[in-house]
Amino acid sequence: MNNFTRLSQISQYMHLEPAEDAACSRKSAHTSSHEAYISSAVLPNGKRIKLMKSLLTSACERNCYYCPFRAGSDFRRQTFKPDEMASTFVSLYRAGLVEGIFLSSGIAGGGVRTQDKLIATAEILRKKYQYRDYLHLKLMPGAEHEQVMQSMLLADRVSVNLEAPNSNRLEKLAPKKVFLDELLQTLRWVDEIRHSHSPHLAWKGRWPSMTTQFVVGAVGDTDLELLTTTANLHQHVGLGRAYYSAFRPITGTPFENLAPESPLREHRLYQASFLLRDYGFDLEELPFQSDGRLPMDMDPKRAWASAHLQENPVDVNRAGRQQLLRIPGIGPKGASAILAAQRKGTLRTPEDLRKIGVNPSRSLPYILMNGVRPARQLAFW
Repeated sequence: MNNFTRLSQISQYMHLEPAEDAACSRKSAHTSSHEAYISSAVLPNGKRIKLMKSLLTSACERNCYYCPFRAGSDFRRQTFKPDEMASTFVSLYRAGLVEGIFLSSGIAGGGVRTQDKLIATAEILRKKYQYRDYLHLKLMPGAEHEQVMQSMLLADRVSVNLEAPNSNRLEKLAPKKVFLDELLQTLRWVDEIRHSHSPHLAWKGRWPSMTTQFVVGAVGDTDLELLTTTANLHQHVGLGRAYYSAFRPITGTPFENLAPESPLREHRLYQASFLLRDYGFDLEELPFQSDGRLPMDMDPKRAWASAHLQENPVDVNRAGRQQLLRIPGIGPKGASAILAAQRKGTLRTPEDLRKIGVNPSRSLPYILMNGVRPARQLAFW
């Protein structure tokens, strides 16, 4: 069995690992079976690349209830040595089939031993093969502080999967993982290292970004719980991105008979998390329902605007950046374009918004233009 066939066997369940953008976890860039480990991904800088996603081993000693790789599962495992994984990736990279690598692993022989193998693979790529492009390296549960430091010296991005928003939910989802001392502590170490050591030590002169992932909907977690944890991580440990993976039952796991979670709920969580990270919203402003869930029939920004701006619209010719970002249909680029247009005094009609790259169709119910509500076509259905 060649290495590419082994990669394909490992990668059949790699949707459980976060992609570099929300859409990537739902699709592959290639359809042939031997290329199932290649995904289309968007990097933090907005560049889209072909990303190889794989595990060093599909063997695992943990018993996470949702995971096909859990201890005791009845399927053939595959394991790569660090030099095998590095050389396999480099052959794909040199052939132009991939442009970056996301490397994780099942836990075999403990988190420390597994992290050593991940670090060894990264070192071979960086030092032996002089690979300088994108490397996302997973930090294993139980990894030590020095291993976190070594990983950060080699990677463009590191991640720790919290899986659940708190200890109580994690115990029901992955009983052998420890939320505070094993997972959250690692995220804190990443933040501490970034603040206590010069970024010039890192591979490209800057510390890697940091992400985490949550499994949504398997154990009764609410959107309020998930977003409370997300907001705290952004504020206190410099989290770059939270990923949300709607639960899908897998045959042969203890959760195989649970109902799948709606992908729409996953989508709403992403929308809300971006409001927290990029739009200046506070957790208390998000439109949670009495059950702690976000509304499914309306995106959270529009739900907030319907409650707060319907009767108190914002004048786009006088509003500041934070006010503009509260308006549905206006994002960071649109807000910058409007602020530039304000200085020229050129915004008089919805067509003027369209000319500067802002589609006014979603904004019209919530704005004024020089003190007047702009004319709009009413929807009859």
